[in-house]
Amino acid sequence: QVQLVESGGGTVQAGGSMKLSCVASGYTFSVYGMGWFRQAPGKEREEVATIDYNGARPSYAASVQGRFTISRVNALNTVHLEMNNLKPEDTAVYYCAAKRGSVYSTESYDYWGQGTRVTVSS
Repeated sequence: QVQLVESGGGTVQAGGSMKLSCVASGYTFSVYGMGWFRQAPGKEREEVATIDYNGARPSYAASVQGRFTISRVNALNTVHLEMNNLKPEDTAVYYCAAKRGSVYSTESYDYWGQGTRVTVSS
C-alpha cells in the first residue's frame, strides 16, 4: 500500500522558518521524482518545488525561489521542504506527490499525501 505522509506543518510568524517532511512507503522511492504543492483557501493548487528521482534539478515556483529548498534522502524514503522567510501568503495546505521517472515528464503525479497545514501569521 502506497503512503505519503507529510509532517512539520503548524503556525509560524512572518519571517520565520519551517521544515516539512514527507515519508514515502509502498513503492520504490528512488525511481520517483517528488514534488511539493500547496493549496490556499479559495485558490487552486500550485506547484511549489520539485526534485528529480536522483536529487538533481530542483526547481521552484517564482514565489518561493530563494526562500524554499527541496531535498531528498533516498535511503530514508524522505523528501523535505525547508521554508525560510515565510510570508502570510505562504499559508496553505502543503502536499507532497510522487511521479515515476522524471518530474519534467508530462505524466501526471502518481501518488499524493494527505497534506499538512502551514499558517503564517503577520
